[in-house]
Amino acid sequence: MDRRETAALLAYIGRLDPRLIRTTEREAGDQLAQWHELLADVPLATPHGWDARVVARRHISVSPYQILPADIGRPWANYKRDRLNRHTDPTPSADPDDQAAWTNELVRHRRAVATGQTQPTEYRQLSSSHRTEAKVRAMPERLGSCIPTEVRAALAPWRTARAAHEAAVARGEIDVLAVDCEKCGASVGRPCRIRRIDPGGFPRGNKPIAQPHECRRDLATQKAQQTTTV
Repeated sequence: MDRRETAALLAYIGRLDPRLIRTTEREAGDQLAQWHELLADVPLATPHGWDARVVARRHISVSPYQILPADIGRPWANYKRDRLNRHTDPTPSADPDDQAAWTNELVRHRRAVATGQTQPTEYRQLSSSHRTEAKVRAMPERLGSCIPTEVRAALAPWRTARAAHEAAVARGEIDVLAVDCEKCGASVGRPCRIRRIDPGGFPRGNKPIAQPHECRRDLATQKAQQTTTV
């Protein structure tokens, strides 16, 4: 704010808190110079949500202490930080090969957001409506899998356990991975594992196996039979 705006802010605050009023011209001039020096980078008001007079009135209404320039400057810093935290840089219209123009456009837009000249650009979030939730839940069933068939086939040599399980389910066999394994502790959806032992006889970790343990297969069969009976 310029000196005129700083003087207007001091006059407004003086009406709300007479303790800030200076009785001599010299004291008033020194006070104006001090406040202007500390608040020169703080605007009096912006088009989007900032007004130094509102901040001053709020402080005077809740605090027993006399207002200081920091009581205006600190909320302004918080205001800028909050807006930038909610902002996502849009793609600049400048040529990406012109690094200077690209950077300058980003800087100008961020400065406009931080100083309240324009609203932050935020990511759109999914609605909490039941209609949207139903569409999101049904999407995996409609798409089948997020991994394309050709990619799944290319990955099969490096994920033998998963490939064997998918092939068995495709043939109509029981989904063995639908239950936990009591022997190795593999959870639902995870392949069974065996412990790897080094030549010295010490364990070196676990290794997934293509064929699940028999106890897990039996448990999956029992569960499938119970579901069919019900």
